[in-house]
Amino acid sequence: MKITVEFEECLKDSPRFRATIEEVEGDVCELESKLDKLVKLCIGMIDAGKAYNAANRQFVNGIRELAQQSTKDEVIESSLTKFAESLQEMINYHTILFDQAQRSIKIQLQTFIKDDLRKFKEAKKQFDKVSEEKEAALIKNAQAPRNKQHEVEEATNILTATRKCFRHIVLDYVLQINVLQSKRRSEILKSMLSFMYAHLTFFHQGYDLFSELQPLMKQLGGQLDQLVVDAAKEKRDMEQKHSTIQQKDFSNDDTKLEYNVDAENGIAMEGYLFKRASNAFKTWNRRWFSIQNNQLVYQKKFKDNPTVVVEDLRLCTVKHCEDVERRFCFEVVSPTKSCMMQADSEKLRQAWIKAVQNSIATAFRDKGDEGEKLDRKSSTSTGSLDSGGEPKERPLKGESALQKVLVIPGNTCCCDCGQPDPRWASINLGITLCIQCSGIHRSLGVHFSKVRSLTLDTWEPELLKLMCELGNGAINQIYEARREELAARKPQPGDPRHEVEAYIKAKYVDRRFVRLPSDEELRNKVVSLSKQEKRLSSSSEHLPPRPPPPTPKLRAGQAVKSADSGIQNSADGSREMLANTPSNNSLTDADAAEPPAMAMPATLPPPSPCKEMVFYEPKEYSSGLQLYWAACARSLPDMSEALAHGAEVNWVNTEDDKRTPLIMAVHGGSLVTCEFLLQNAGNVNQQDAQGRAPLHHATLLGHTGQVCLFLKRGANQNAADIDEKTPLTIAVEAANADIVTLLRLAKMNEEMREAEGPYSQSGDATYQDIFQDFTHMASNDPDKLNRYQQYDPQKP
Repeated sequence: MKITVEFEECLKDSPRFRATIEEVEGDVCELESKLDKLVKLCIGMIDAGKAYNAANRQFVNGIRELAQQSTKDEVIESSLTKFAESLQEMINYHTILFDQAQRSIKIQLQTFIKDDLRKFKEAKKQFDKVSEEKEAALIKNAQAPRNKQHEVEEATNILTATRKCFRHIVLDYVLQINVLQSKRRSEILKSMLSFMYAHLTFFHQGYDLFSELQPLMKQLGGQLDQLVVDAAKEKRDMEQKHSTIQQKDFSNDDTKLEYNVDAENGIAMEGYLFKRASNAFKTWNRRWFSIQNNQLVYQKKFKDNPTVVVEDLRLCTVKHCEDVERRFCFEVVSPTKSCMMQADSEKLRQAWIKAVQNSIATAFRDKGDEGEKLDRKSSTSTGSLDSGGEPKERPLKGESALQKVLVIPGNTCCCDCGQPDPRWASINLGITLCIQCSGIHRSLGVHFSKVRSLTLDTWEPELLKLMCELGNGAINQIYEARREELAARKPQPGDPRHEVEAYIKAKYVDRRFVRLPSDEELRNKVVSLSKQEKRLSSSSEHLPPRPPPPTPKLRAGQAVKSADSGIQNSADGSREMLANTPSNNSLTDADAAEPPAMAMPATLPPPSPCKEMVFYEPKEYSSGLQLYWAACARSLPDMSEALAHGAEVNWVNTEDDKRTPLIMAVHGGSLVTCEFLLQNAGNVNQQDAQGRAPLHHATLLGHTGQVCLFLKRGANQNAADIDEKTPLTIAVEAANADIVTLLRLAKMNEEMREAEGPYSQSGDATYQDIFQDFTHMASNDPDKLNRYQQYDPQKP
């Protein structure tokens, strides 16, 4: 039998070992539960059997009494007497069966639970206790300041003693685990085999039925003997190995780390390091770091997805850090950020520095294989929804995105060459790609295709929904509509790169296979989309109205400050403001402590209404007009078709207040539609004839999710319309606390970044957290955010 936990692996105390231990402990816990249940069921069966035997004996006595009463009839007397004797023999077989069940199941398994599982639990308690002591010693050793030698020596001595104790305990624990795993099979099989043989004896008259099972039972019986012999031999071998390892010299306590660029699992080096967080408190956390695939990543637990610290080591440098309070520190610096880490000793620090330097050199030597590099590197050219453009350490959450995107029809194969199992996507086209085609798409430029990894990059909810709205099937119906008519051959997996590249350029750059509509087809399409928009609007009108927001209360004679004075340039100010922000759409007395952007009377005036969308016969039908109404009708396939036909993403409808498709997407109420236009270079600050940008319209309609999206995409919240109203002014007039909160946070974060200088990273962390919460709520539960109500002065 294979050893469950290797003795050498437990000495490393790696996340892999911890994960194995957790799996074994869960398995043993489940085993104990199942055994307890089985023993209880056996006891119930035995009790029921005894009651059945007692009733059966009374029945047999009744037969005997009937036989005695029939002495005059010899046939009845002899037959009933024989029947009674046979039934009494069956009762005896029942008694033997239940006695055997009690010995084989109840007693034997109870002994295994009380003895072997109890030893395992005791070993587990000792292991958990010494693990906590070791972790505390490591932290104390790491926190010892370099200028206090006595504390350093004390911490080092405690750590050394704790580690030695940990090694002895963990070896004992692993031995107990392996012995238990080895013994459980023989104990369970032995118990059950004995019980089945009791049944074989009981069903002697039905031997033909059991004859089919008997060869298997004999086979198990033979295997049981061998299992007992093997278990005894394995136990002796493991005890000998345990004794040998325990006799080793552990005086040199440093963990041995070796850099191996040719490792089978792709991990050139791995081990524990302390990492300094980038938050305001600069806390230190111990993480399991590894160098793999030309990246520096870390994990907290073995099953966690790795978090990327450095995406490409060729762009980095590593250096010692002697200007911090902690010892053994070093820093990995990239063009956009730096990461401070701490080893457990000087020897380990030198090993890590050398490993990073060797990885950088190896990456430069291997940079010729560009196709393989692309599969291991996240795309940096895609437009992320983060307001800052700098890369961040991010969890690799792509597996869930991959599962959701690949269920869309046609997405299981590359959109351009048919290669199965694609791992890349073009987020502005909404298609999945193989590694080769993704590299070709990236070379086209972001104005044609924005490539992102399905497994390495993070996926915002609205971007993931965009991918699910389109897909390879829908896009190929647009961009390959005339391919068969033109007799153009579609590439196959394994075709030369230059042939695939020529086809992709013809498909997306030249749009050679797109079928342009006739004037009549274009007119019918635009009219159909406008009617679809009306149906969506009418269905929304039939929804039950929400109660209007209550009138905000202000103290008599209280003046309201300006927005700039109400926003403090500190993280504390943002948190205080959030604490005072109500969860509904009203402004309460708490808002008076953080006043809105303008003085508000006791009764609020209604916000400026948005213009109702009415379809009219335009002077000319165009692909821009199709994009215009498709954005309002929330139809992403029709929007993709309009763009393929040459529509300008920022097309201006001069006959409708100079509105753009992005403004119409706001009125359509779809966050995914806005995301699609922004991914295709939609201008977030383009204004209509009223001087209102998309942010103004989203604020007027109370679409909090769209407001959050536009702010993250750099919308200018200081711009005013022709009525000299900014989005913040509109939000305050509408008493929309959510949007007021978002606008104030965005303003505060901008001022903080300006105050920190041109090299600041992300401003206030609270701003990032809250915007992320709003984004997820807007995508997953938008009804909680769309709480705007038109003000009615006639209602109380």
